[in-house]
Amino acid sequence: MQRKIYYLDTCQTCQRVIKEMGGGEDFEFQNIKQDRITPEQLDFLKEKIGSYEALFSKRAMKYRSMGLNTRVLTEEDYRQLMLEEYTFLKRPIVIIGENIFIGSAKKNIEAIKVKVL
Repeated sequence: MQRKIYYLDTCQTCQRVIKEMGGGEDFEFQNIKQDRITPEQLDFLKEKIGSYEALFSKRAMKYRSMGLNTRVLTEEDYRQLMLEEYTFLKRPIVIIGENIFIGSAKKNIEAIKVKVL
Protein backbone atom coordinates (compact mmCIF):
# COMPACT_ATOMS: atom_id res chain seq x y z
CA MET A 1 0.00 0.00 0.00
CA GLN A 2 1.37 3.37 -1.00
CA ARG A 3 1.95 5.73 1.91
CA LYS A 4 3.38 9.07 0.89
CA ILE A 5 3.40 12.67 2.05
CA TYR A 6 4.07 15.65 -0.19
CA TYR A 7 5.04 18.47 2.15
CA LEU A 8 7.20 21.53 2.65
CA ASP A 9 9.68 21.18 5.50
CA THR A 10 9.49 24.89 6.37
CA CYS A 11 5.68 24.80 6.60
CA GLN A 12 4.52 24.75 10.21
CA THR A 13 1.11 23.47 9.16
CA CYS A 14 2.71 20.49 7.41
CA GLN A 15 4.80 19.77 10.50
CA ARG A 16 1.70 19.96 12.71
CA VAL A 17 -0.27 17.58 10.47
CA ILE A 18 2.61 15.08 10.38
CA LYS A 19 2.90 15.26 14.18
CA GLU A 20 -0.86 14.76 14.60
CA MET A 21 -0.72 11.65 12.43
CA GLY A 22 1.90 10.10 14.66
CA GLY A 23 5.02 11.35 12.92
CA GLY A 24 4.39 9.66 9.60
CA GLU A 25 6.15 6.41 10.36
CA ASP A 26 6.19 4.07 7.36
CA PHE A 27 5.54 6.99 4.99
CA GLU A 28 7.70 8.15 2.11
CA PHE A 29 8.29 11.89 2.44
CA GLN A 30 8.80 14.23 -0.51
CA ASN A 31 9.81 17.79 0.35
CA ILE A 32 8.38 19.63 -2.67
CA LYS A 33 10.92 22.45 -2.44
CA GLN A 34 13.97 20.19 -2.67
CA ASP A 35 12.43 17.40 -4.71
CA ARG A 36 9.93 19.09 -7.03
CA ILE A 37 6.78 17.27 -7.98
CA THR A 38 7.11 15.71 -11.42
CA PRO A 39 4.55 16.04 -14.22
CA GLU A 40 3.78 12.32 -13.78
CA GLN A 41 3.17 12.70 -10.05
CA LEU A 42 0.95 15.74 -10.59
CA ASP A 43 -1.01 13.96 -13.32
CA PHE A 44 -1.48 10.93 -11.01
CA LEU A 45 -2.87 13.17 -8.25
CA LYS A 46 -5.17 14.92 -10.73
CA GLU A 47 -6.53 11.58 -11.93
CA LYS A 48 -7.32 10.59 -8.34
CA ILE A 49 -8.78 13.95 -7.29
CA GLY A 50 -10.47 15.02 -10.52
CA SER A 51 -8.90 18.40 -11.26
CA TYR A 52 -5.69 20.38 -11.04
CA GLU A 53 -7.60 23.23 -9.45
CA ALA A 54 -8.33 21.01 -6.41
CA LEU A 55 -4.56 20.64 -5.94
CA PHE A 56 -3.84 24.36 -6.37
CA SER A 57 -3.28 26.66 -3.40
CA LYS A 58 -4.91 30.04 -3.86
CA ARG A 59 -3.45 30.99 -0.47
CA ALA A 60 0.10 31.07 -1.87
CA MET A 61 1.61 34.55 -1.61
CA LYS A 62 2.47 34.56 -5.31
CA TYR A 63 -1.16 33.97 -6.27
CA ARG A 64 -2.02 37.61 -5.63
CA SER A 65 1.40 39.11 -6.35
CA MET A 66 1.35 37.59 -9.86
CA GLY A 67 -2.20 38.88 -10.40
CA LEU A 68 -3.56 35.36 -10.81
CA ASN A 69 -6.55 36.23 -8.62
CA THR A 70 -7.81 38.53 -11.39
CA ARG A 71 -7.50 35.93 -14.17
CA VAL A 72 -9.66 33.01 -15.16
CA LEU A 73 -7.30 30.04 -15.00
CA THR A 74 -7.72 26.85 -17.01
CA GLU A 75 -6.82 23.36 -15.84
CA GLU A 76 -3.67 23.59 -17.96
CA ASP A 77 -2.79 26.93 -16.28
CA TYR A 78 -3.11 25.33 -12.84
CA ARG A 79 -0.96 22.38 -13.92
CA GLN A 80 1.77 24.57 -15.41
CA LEU A 81 1.86 26.94 -12.43
CA MET A 82 2.25 24.06 -9.94
CA LEU A 83 5.06 22.55 -11.99
CA GLU A 84 6.85 25.91 -12.19
CA GLU A 85 6.33 27.05 -8.59
CA TYR A 86 6.16 24.56 -5.72
CA THR A 87 4.28 26.96 -3.42
CA PHE A 88 1.18 26.62 -5.61
CA LEU A 89 0.72 22.97 -4.63
CA LYS A 90 -1.69 22.60 -1.70
CA ARG A 91 -0.04 20.89 1.22
CA PRO A 92 0.34 18.58 2.77
CA ILE A 93 -0.89 15.88 0.43
CA VAL A 94 -1.15 12.53 2.18
CA ILE A 95 -1.61 9.33 0.20
CA ILE A 96 -2.70 6.20 2.06
CA GLY A 97 -3.43 3.42 -0.41
CA GLU A 98 -6.26 4.63 -2.63
CA ASN A 99 -7.09 7.55 -0.31
CA ILE A 100 -5.69 11.03 -0.92
CA PHE A 101 -6.04 13.84 1.60
CA ILE A 102 -5.23 17.40 0.51
CA GLY A 103 -4.60 20.27 2.89
CA SER A 104 -4.89 20.76 6.60
CA ALA A 105 -8.65 20.99 7.13
CA LYS A 106 -9.72 19.44 10.42
CA LYS A 107 -11.87 16.82 8.65
CA ASN A 108 -8.82 15.72 6.63
CA ILE A 109 -6.66 15.38 9.73
CA GLU A 110 -9.34 13.31 11.47
CA ALA A 111 -9.73 11.06 8.42
CA ILE A 112 -5.96 10.60 8.19
CA LYS A 113 -5.79 9.68 11.87
CA VAL A 114 -8.47 7.03 11.36
CA LYS A 115 -6.43 5.50 8.52
CA VAL A 116 -3.05 5.74 10.29
CA LEU A 117 -3.57 5.36 14.02
